[in-house]
Amino acid sequence: MLDRGHQVRVLDSLIEQVHGLGDLTPDFPSDAEFVPGDVRNADSVAGALDGVDSVIHLAAEVGVGQSMYEVERYTDTNDVGTAVLFEQLSQKPVRRVVTASSMSIYGEGLYEDANGREVHDAARNKASLRQGWEPIGADGRPLTPLPTPERKQPNLSSVYALNKFVQERLTHIMTDAYDMEGVCLRLFNVYGPGQALSNPYTGVLAIFASRILNGQPPMVFEDGEQRRDFVHVGDVARAFADALVAPDAAGETFNIGSGVSRSVADIARELAASMGREDLEPQIVGKSRAGDIRHCFCDTTKAAERLNFEAGKDFREGLAELAEWVGAQDAEDHVPAATVELERRGLVA
Repeated sequence: MLDRGHQVRVLDSLIEQVHGLGDLTPDFPSDAEFVPGDVRNADSVAGALDGVDSVIHLAAEVGVGQSMYEVERYTDTNDVGTAVLFEQLSQKPVRRVVTASSMSIYGEGLYEDANGREVHDAARNKASLRQGWEPIGADGRPLTPLPTPERKQPNLSSVYALNKFVQERLTHIMTDAYDMEGVCLRLFNVYGPGQALSNPYTGVLAIFASRILNGQPPMVFEDGEQRRDFVHVGDVARAFADALVAPDAAGETFNIGSGVSRSVADIARELAASMGREDLEPQIVGKSRAGDIRHCFCDTTKAAERLNFEAGKDFREGLAELAEWVGAQDAEDHVPAATVELERRGLVA
């Protein structure tokens, strides 16, 4: 945003789970204004909005697994925080609001059944998981995963997904009511330098990187063949900057991903290799977590047509960049403790 000539003000509470006990990172740009504050605090939000003409709303607690037992915390920050933001915006409307949503709202991605028909409501439960990892069609035959477009109906399978759906709907409802422009970006699996390596509920590549950095194998749930779409943080930053000004984006929701599906086990191996630890083979857990889905990867058509957005970072180059950054960091491996907590609550089976 700064490179494009914008003045930037950042409101952030710097929660410990994401930022540790430190203050702002040393590379926070001196020509951006930082305001410490919580999105749930009306006075903090009102002050941060003073003189502002556009908002990028990224504030959220992030983590599917943790959202299933820290329900009040997630709903308070994500839904109430967004409500506080828009209540303040109703008094001081801006030109445009771009909100970060998530691919998690889809639940399972789009599938095709054995007869070639689209399946929008594929789902798994404890009973079906006893029969295997893959979703099965109504006729009992396997389903084939397809790239997931924005028209795929939401299938909310976690508290975090529900929170993100509420953020989307609040954005479109309130911007329409108060003559603002609203845009939502459904982010797929974002990775890259700057991720919170000590947060065991953050992006999967950051979790893997923390394990590898501490000499431990990446922990992979189920059989590792679940497929995801990984998009570099630099591409995501560009998507937000574009969405803030693109004429055809107003009132729309877009997928932001690479359009390439990769198995979780494969990317664990590739990251270990990038970090010089080919010896650390993924630890295949053979268990599932409540709220996890099997396959979801991105149909990028709409973003390409309406945002002129296409992910540009080569995945292996992005992994090498992440590996170089991780090598200069310290990270505590909290994954085993987080897994024990999920198991204690019956959220791993």
